Amino acid sequence: MSYAKKDEDAEAPGFKLDRTSVFQDARLFNTSPISPRKCRTLLTKIAVLLFTGEKFPTNEATTLFFSISKLFQNKDPSLRQMVYLIVKELASSAEDIIMFTAIIQRDLTVTSDVVYKANAIRSLCRIIDATSVQGMERLIKTAIVDKSPAVSSAALVSSYHLLPLARDVVRRWQSETQEAAGSSKSSGGFLSFGGSSQALAASGTNYMNQYHAIGLLYQMRSHDRMALVKMVQQFGAAGAVKSPAGVMMLVRLAAKLAEDDPSTRKPMMQMLDSWLRHKSEMVNFEAAKAICNMPDVTDAEAAQAIHVLQLFLTSPRAVTKFAAIRILHSFASFKPQAVHSANPDIEALISNSNRSIATFAITTLLKTGNEASVDRLMKQIQSFMSEITDEFKITIVEAIRTLCMKFPAKQAGMLTFLSGILRDEGGYDFKRAVVESMFDLIKFVPGSKEETLSHLCEFIEDCEFTKLAVRILHLIGVEGPKTPQPTKYIRYIYNRVVLENALVRAAAVTALAKFGVGQKDPEVKKSVRVLLTRCLDDTDDEVRDRAALNLRLMDEEDDVAERFIKNDSMFSLSTFELKLVNYVTSTDKSTFSAAFDISSVPVVSHEQALAEERTKKLTTATPTLKAPSTGPAKPKANGTAESSATSAAAAQKYTEIFSNIPELKAYGDVLTSSAVVQLTESETEYVVSAVKHIFKDHVVIQYDVKNTLEATVLDDVTVVVGQSEDEEPVLEEEFIIPAPRLKTNEPGVIYVAFKKAEGNAFPTTTLSNSLKFTSKEIDPTTGEPEDSGYDDEYEVENIELSGADFVAPAFAGNFDHIWEGTGANGEEASETLQLSSVKSLADAAEQLASTLSLQPLEGTDVVLSNTTHTLKLYGKSVTGGRVAALVKMAFSKTSGVTVKVSLRSDEEGLAMSVLQALA
Repeated sequence: MSYAKKDEDAEAPGFKLDRTSVFQDARLFNTSPISPRKCRTLLTKIAVLLFTGEKFPTNEATTLFFSISKLFQNKDPSLRQMVYLIVKELASSAEDIIMFTAIIQRDLTVTSDVVYKANAIRSLCRIIDATSVQGMERLIKTAIVDKSPAVSSAALVSSYHLLPLARDVVRRWQSETQEAAGSSKSSGGFLSFGGSSQALAASGTNYMNQYHAIGLLYQMRSHDRMALVKMVQQFGAAGAVKSPAGVMMLVRLAAKLAEDDPSTRKPMMQMLDSWLRHKSEMVNFEAAKAICNMPDVTDAEAAQAIHVLQLFLTSPRAVTKFAAIRILHSFASFKPQAVHSANPDIEALISNSNRSIATFAITTLLKTGNEASVDRLMKQIQSFMSEITDEFKITIVEAIRTLCMKFPAKQAGMLTFLSGILRDEGGYDFKRAVVESMFDLIKFVPGSKEETLSHLCEFIEDCEFTKLAVRILHLIGVEGPKTPQPTKYIRYIYNRVVLENALVRAAAVTALAKFGVGQKDPEVKKSVRVLLTRCLDDTDDEVRDRAALNLRLMDEEDDVAERFIKNDSMFSLSTFELKLVNYVTSTDKSTFSAAFDISSVPVVSHEQALAEERTKKLTTATPTLKAPSTGPAKPKANGTAESSATSAAAAQKYTEIFSNIPELKAYGDVLTSSAVVQLTESETEYVVSAVKHIFKDHVVIQYDVKNTLEATVLDDVTVVVGQSEDEEPVLEEEFIIPAPRLKTNEPGVIYVAFKKAEGNAFPTTTLSNSLKFTSKEIDPTTGEPEDSGYDDEYEVENIELSGADFVAPAFAGNFDHIWEGTGANGEEASETLQLSSVKSLADAAEQLASTLSLQPLEGTDVVLSNTTHTLKLYGKSVTGGRVAALVKMAFSKTSGVTVKVSLRSDEEGLAMSVLQALA
């Protein structure tokens, strides 16, 4: 034992390095003879500086770079490997490094020691630029198929990094890369390439170069979906790839293909199912996770994955059990009935010594169990709540919060549990989760209000979090006066005025005032007045001002006071936003001659808002569809309350753009614009999308084109648009505005303008599209396109012009009145459809509103039933006519969603053409 005094102010162990002194010491590299030990020490110091964020100026980095090159004369293996490491890191900041390639190439020769080759390849690929990749092509291709797995992997990873510099050159190495992917060279360790015989025996062989080869092949073929499918099928065969990491990459790629392309879903799901029986556990887990994360996965598709995960629950390894139960826990949020079969094995994990596993086990059972099992599970949770971290406590609280919505009859036991853990030690996030759950009990389970308020009042006596205290005081002020004995809450509120900080005192004064305004009991009102009068002497001006205002309001008439303090109504925010957007974006200048009419915005009660919120809570608690993935957000369906506002804003935006184009300016204002329609995949050579713009007498198709080919430009890019030959043309092409030139990854816009045929206000047709251009290669020496090129065409997807393109969603107050009005003098059409691919009524309602370009009314976009639903939709045509749709939907597990769409319009021919959008 040491009795030396510890200096707590001393610097942390280690050594500090100064860049300037290290650079001066680099003269050591020029000495003769070279000392390998001293040079390795100095190189280590340079590495520490580089890896801790220090940057050498360009002149110093260049000097170091060429000084280090002299160390290649030494044969010490450790020194040579250290040199390669530093050279690779200095390459990004030094100049004239291309001169160094000749020295490195000597270590890539056949006669060179294999220990240098991998390091030399990594360094070489950091030094060369795009113009010199082609000169090194033979060396790298040879290294890719080298018999040493270390050299092969180094070449494959380096090729991966060279792709952004010279994609066309690297793509020529596909045959060598495919050979490496199918090779049987093995190496020990997961990320290493060598080791002792004991290490190899312990870790097994892992064929890491196959993993790198498959990753490189994916990058080479990422633009070609069919090539990716063939690659997955080729290497996904049993025994084709021996690397578990390589198979995991194939699993992820197969899942992505199944999600992106419905036509490949079935074969990819079959492959995922076969990987569930792979001999590697991590492949099994990856396949099960991919299946469970698949959008709209069916119970039959997930059954085998659930069975495999259930087997892993009985594994002796804790990490295996944890991985399995975590996947099941996530999947149970969306498909609780599918996980129900694994409940016996999950129950066995409740008493597991690893509390992380036990936590996930109990929360999974809470999601999949029935009402009878809730009490038993709650007792088991209480036994180890004090032994787990706040993160897992929050997981349990969220599960309890869901149960509050699912089983209201069990609210007493849940409230007892929540109030108990509220007194435990914990951070802000944990306490907030508990308080939010108790708030939901008050809102959605009325019988628990008084007891829950009592528990919250006790909590704020010792609450250390100001935000939570303020929120609870507000809730007590809102709900307390409505209880049979409101006076018992006044004491708790006034205690906060006496004991807390200024923020809490201000919130307490406002809550206290709500007990006095509108109070019929004179004694209570007198008591509140006395307490508020005492607050006039508070040290904080905010508290004094609130007390003075509320005292003044208590002297006013009850109606006046309640407008300020107990106002139980609010504007319909979605309608308010819609009308404001329409007002601001109006193209009629006379609109601004009058102020915005706030009286036109409907006022709704808090009960109506609460009902909508409760619906969201319930649908969140027991969703029927897979949650959206964390990728780029897809455009929201037009069936939302904001869709008409968004449509008007988009039309206004395009009108301003077209006002700068003389040919399109003459057409007037854009009446409506469609959402972006993708005509190609995002990985193709030419990425094309389109937007349909509707004018009074014209239709303009806007094509957005991006050229993704390296070293190629496209001149005079146009689109040849054709109409169906079987029908009489409904559009007459007037002109095309081409894109003069498209460079690599540079977007361009092409406009094709049509005039509507005489007497056809709502033309519907299918437009075929062919991209036409002149392709020219870029001269690598000058960087300019060659004078001569070749004409080429590129077919893209068709565009459907339907009646829905001539309709915009609109808001109305009374759907029944509109429905009767359009049926009296207008046109009606109806159709019955079978939506077998749609898995729920909520999904069908969203898709129908989006496809028909109509606005859901009277809250019918919220689906409360799992069997039947009626959707009411409304919109206006570009000529001002009304369009109303009444959709009756029914759901069954065998046939999916069956819908009957009845559609009425004021204008002849519009109803049937809008209905054709569903075809």
